[in-house]
Amino acid sequence: MDRVVLLLSVVCLGVSSQPITDSQRLFSIAVSRVQHLHLLAQRLFSEFESSLQTEEQRQLNKIFLQDFCNSDYIISPIDKHETQRSSVLKLLSISYRLVESWEFPSRSLSAGSAPRNQISPKLSELKTGILLLIRANQDAAEVFPDSSALQLAPYGNYYQSLGADESLRRTYELLACLKKDMHKVETYLTVAKCRLSPEANCTL
Repeated sequence: MDRVVLLLSVVCLGVSSQPITDSQRLFSIAVSRVQHLHLLAQRLFSEFESSLQTEEQRQLNKIFLQDFCNSDYIISPIDKHETQRSSVLKLLSISYRLVESWEFPSRSLSAGSAPRNQISPKLSELKTGILLLIRANQDAAEVFPDSSALQLAPYGNYYQSLGADESLRRTYELLACLKKDMHKVETYLTVAKCRLSPEANCTL
């Protein structure tokens, strides 16, 4: 009798367990990649701040609070409630635009330490993964009718010759904005991934 009960339990478990879909696997990879990028951005920003004098930190923080990131032009949810109400496709679309907006600025950050050199290739991998997820949900042409329109201009005059103080401000701004944007993408992809599981609680 016990063997019959055990056998039925195993069969029921096999029936109730859902196989991992390609979409779920892609989401897991994308979330893992953006988490790594977010942690990398946090570490680089903290290290850069630590290298500054106290007065430099105060002045740069004051300037940054009055300034804005290049990606702020991308319309995105204003709070966690709007994020939770957004569709999976919308969250993926915004995430794609945020990642793509770093295609040019990330090249400037790549000059330097080994961790900085990881930024551009990892952003490229993440962008490819998000695009695959979008195509799995809807034809990419419908979401992005003109891909060239998605590429935002580089951050101001970053590529021009800058003085020491101006270069310091630009680097601070880029690292702070990268950290901010990767946190956004991590949030959006995590919520979108959670939607694949009907029983999951996707509350932020």
